[in-house]
Amino acid sequence: MAVSDPDAATPATVTPRLRRGLNVWQAVGLSIALMAPSMAANINPQGTAKAVGRAVPLAFLIATVGVLLVAYVFVRLCQRFHHAGSVYAFVAATLGARAGTVAGWSLMGTYCFYGVVTSTACGIFGTAFLQQVGLWAQPPDWAPFLISGLALVLVWLLTVIPVRGGTRVLLSVEGITVALILVVSVAVLARLIAGTAPEGLPATWSVFTLSPGTEVSAVFLGAVFGFLSFAGFEASATLGEEAREPRRDIPRAILGTAIFGGLYFVFVTAVEVMGFGADADGVAAFTSSPSLLGDLGTRYVGPWVGDLISLGAAVSAFGCALACAVGGSRLLFALSRDAAGSRGLGGVSRQGTPALAAVVVVLAMYGIVAAGALGLRASAMDVFLASGTIGTLILLVVYLVTTLGAIRLLFFTPPLTVRRWELVIPLAALVVLGYTVYANVVPYPEGAAAAFPIVAGGWILLGILAVAAVPRLARFAQREDLTAP
Repeated sequence: MAVSDPDAATPATVTPRLRRGLNVWQAVGLSIALMAPSMAANINPQGTAKAVGRAVPLAFLIATVGVLLVAYVFVRLCQRFHHAGSVYAFVAATLGARAGTVAGWSLMGTYCFYGVVTSTACGIFGTAFLQQVGLWAQPPDWAPFLISGLALVLVWLLTVIPVRGGTRVLLSVEGITVALILVVSVAVLARLIAGTAPEGLPATWSVFTLSPGTEVSAVFLGAVFGFLSFAGFEASATLGEEAREPRRDIPRAILGTAIFGGLYFVFVTAVEVMGFGADADGVAAFTSSPSLLGDLGTRYVGPWVGDLISLGAAVSAFGCALACAVGGSRLLFALSRDAAGSRGLGGVSRQGTPALAAVVVVLAMYGIVAAGALGLRASAMDVFLASGTIGTLILLVVYLVTTLGAIRLLFFTPPLTVRRWELVIPLAALVVLGYTVYANVVPYPEGAAAAFPIVAGGWILLGILAVAAVPRLARFAQREDLTAP
């Protein structure tokens, strides 16, 4: 057993292992389930529209470029390492155990906040569906929180069973919903091009340009919700210890998910904005819609299509919440396993899953929801937007640190096996990620949004302080059977 960092000691206890046996499609299932493209396309673009107006697909295009650059980093790292800790292991192996522990803690925070985002979205879409079909004609304001709370209970139950069956179900449900969304999007685009759209709305390239008076920096503000939509494309990295061929299948899952997400989000968001209208009235209707593609399906195809998409988005959101719990629990398991061995959160159940870690992660999600709903009296949509922004800001910092570690390993640490010119790819990733973070804090946001960078920074700072105060927390066991030579 080797230790990646000279100042980190490996626990003497026997290291528990997860059950191996997942294939590439099951790894893709977790990444797509966490990315939740059907849910994301139904609600995330509204956050972007608040910043950039009609130029939503432009912001998503920029996010796509950033994600593909980051995907290169993850692919290269997954070709060398396969570990349940994902970025925790990558950063620990490249920048040291202390940096890795902080990165792992930070990514776990993103998973917790995204679990809140997606379970809340499940409540929002579920409430909308029940209202549309007449099962709950006048739901109260707390209805989305009720559905969200019930969803998290089921999330916990499904997290503690083996991942194999769960990923198969998630991929199937998400695939059906995404297929329906694409069919509706093509139908909407066909009517826009043919001139038969409601109110004579046309197809227009203006959705890829900024409205007069909109600052260029606003695109990077809106790109936060683009990154939120992609978030989770790298989630299959947490299955490195459970995949049959991790050095082959995990990189394929990550890159394939990123490419699919880019094509899908840019196309669908462009159709959505055109379908509502690229003028001010259309953007206003766009931002106030309870289900973007549900409304478009109803207007352009038929009411039953809109109902199916709203239901599918609710199921997709649930699947994403489940994937957040799966990814977060494995990160917490990996951190705890290296710090204290098989005791407590570093242990696995008889099914070979980190059951106790899953309990803690789901309880953290409940805590965030309770703080917003009960402590701040926020609406479900407010909790969704706040948690999404906070989680994404943390994630962008994690991507930055992971990219720095990859640069050090790939281009400055012998043996050098990567072509030198490829250095421009992670450097470009640093530029896109860095400017996106900068645009979200300068000028500093006002109102309720002023708290978002503070909470995100506070979560990261808490990890830094914990590692500084208790150095033994920063133990990273780089085992030979889990890492490439």
